[in-house]
Formats: sequence, structure tokens, C-alpha cells
Amino acid sequence: MVQLQKVHGSQNQFFLLDQTQLKAPLTKEELVNLAQQITKRDTGLLNGADGLLVVSKSHHPQVLGKMQVINADGSFASMCGNGLRTVGRYLAQKYHKETFKVETMQSDLRVSCKPDWAQDVKAVSVEISPVSFQANDLPFTNLGATQLINQNVPEFAPNLKFSAVAVPNPHLISLVPNNILQSNLLEKLGTRLNQKNPYFPDGVNVSFAQVLNAHHLFVRTFERGVGFTNACGTGMSAASLVYALTYPQEHLFGQLLTISNPGGFVQTKVHRTAHSYWIELIGNATITHYIDVTESELHEKQLGFSNFKITSTTENEAYQKFMATHHK
Repeated sequence: MVQLQKVHGSQNQFFLLDQTQLKAPLTKEELVNLAQQITKRDTGLLNGADGLLVVSKSHHPQVLGKMQVINADGSFASMCGNGLRTVGRYLAQKYHKETFKVETMQSDLRVSCKPDWAQDVKAVSVEISPVSFQANDLPFTNLGATQLINQNVPEFAPNLKFSAVAVPNPHLISLVPNNILQSNLLEKLGTRLNQKNPYFPDGVNVSFAQVLNAHHLFVRTFERGVGFTNACGTGMSAASLVYALTYPQEHLFGQLLTISNPGGFVQTKVHRTAHSYWIELIGNATITHYIDVTESELHEKQLGFSNFKITSTTENEAYQKFMATHHK
């Protein structure tokens, strides 16, 4: 038998599969097939999810494991901050380590276990990097610039300023007032920039951020390959960086920020080194279900979930209770 987990970070939901459990690891095609079927909201398992997290062995020194992220539509994401927290917790418990690195598509990232936020609410800190504002790293084109940092882009929306940053997956961020946040502009812009368009040929994650107070943002994200999610870890990290750069008078580098989202909240710290930036993302890593299944079932082209044995935990109730008292 193989055990999968259903997990979430800020209600950004995933299934987690550890390939090292398998005698015959799933091929790339089989992983995409599994991701597309298991995450479907109507016909998938446990009302679906935003993606599939795949854990495998890393051959890098000082690294506990490798994470791949497959979106609900079968595309691969270069990074996922909320997902990395849950993979970090999984590897910490498997190998009894508190601080280590995890291999992701572009870099080996630091992970550390934090004190529980509450009983049964595990907290994990992860590194979000590398960071680039260069057009060819996102990529974007036809905007008359090689960088976009807090600039008007009338092609996207009148009167709003936008920043484009890769962390390393691409994000387009705008700091907006509440009336814009409540409008349908984010959905329209996110949909437009993730179809064939002249500006972001590979699509882009689009986030609107509202400043609630000096150390508190609310961020909503239209995620590439997913659509609206309860939370996007890299989106909240990118928004924190853009906020710190846009308001230098607030001296936000190295300060603990609270980033609320539709699924709860996280904490971030934006760090500036001599030549680069990186963001620390701190938040919950919650296991909602354990799922036992035979290995052969995972290799099937058409998955029937009736043979998946599901055991639920009480961690999501603990998370919801904590958020109800602390998420303002």
C-alpha cells in the first residue's frame, strides 16, 4: 500500500505523493494524469484540490528531498510556497529534522519548523527565491520596458500601477484600494493574461494587494493554471516584496508582515542582501486526510477512487478554530 496525504497551506489544497514509497515510480505522463483526475472539484477525490505535490529523492548535497508541483490543469509550476510548507513538514517528520533544504525546479530552498501556532496547527517557514525583475525571466514583452516596478500600464488597467517579479514563478502585482479589490477586474485581467496575449506569452499569476495597515496586507491571487485560489504563497511573498519596495519610508525589510488571504493568513519577512532579495514565508502546514491505496491503482489510466481508503484528521478543525479567533 501507498499513503498519500491531502494537505493545505492557507486553504491552498494539495494531494501529496511520496514517489520514494513506490517500487515503480510514476512516469511524468502518469503523474500528470493523476494530478488532473484527483484534483477535479466535481469528480476528483475529496472535492479535488489546487494541485499535486510530488516528493522524490534529491541527489543534491545537504538536501532532504525534491518537490515537483503539478497544477490542476496538468501544467508544472516552478515553485509553490504553500505547497513547500506542507512538503517541508512531511520531510521533517519522515527524517526527524527541524532545518534543511528542499530541491525545487530552480533552486534548493531553506525550510525550518516553527513552534505550533496552536494545538494541531503546525507552522513551517520556507525560503522563497530566486527573485528577478528582468523581463526575460518572467517573461513579458511588448510593454516598452525591461523591468516593471510600480509603473502605470494602461494596457492592463487605467490608474493602477503594476510590478512584475519572478520568485521564481511569474507574478504581476498591483497595490489597490478596496473598491478595486471587490470588483471583477482581477478575474478579467487574470483570465486575459492567461490566455493567448501579447504581454505574457507563458501566462502569469496576477495578485491585487490592499494595505490594511503598515504591517498588514490582504492579497487575492488569480493563479496561472488554477484560477482563483484561497491563497498563493509565492503571490503573497511577491506582494510583500513589492510593498517593501514601493514604501521605502516604512523600512519594511526584515520586519514581520501579516498577509491575509481568503484562506487565512501567513507571515512574511522580506530580506535584502547585497545583490538580491529573498522572502521568508511562514504559515500553517495542515494534514486533512491520509489516503491509502495500492501502487497498481496509481498507474491506472482511468482512476476509480472507490478503492482509496480515506482517514480524516482533526487538524483542519483546529486550523479553522485558530483562524476564527486570530484572522481579523
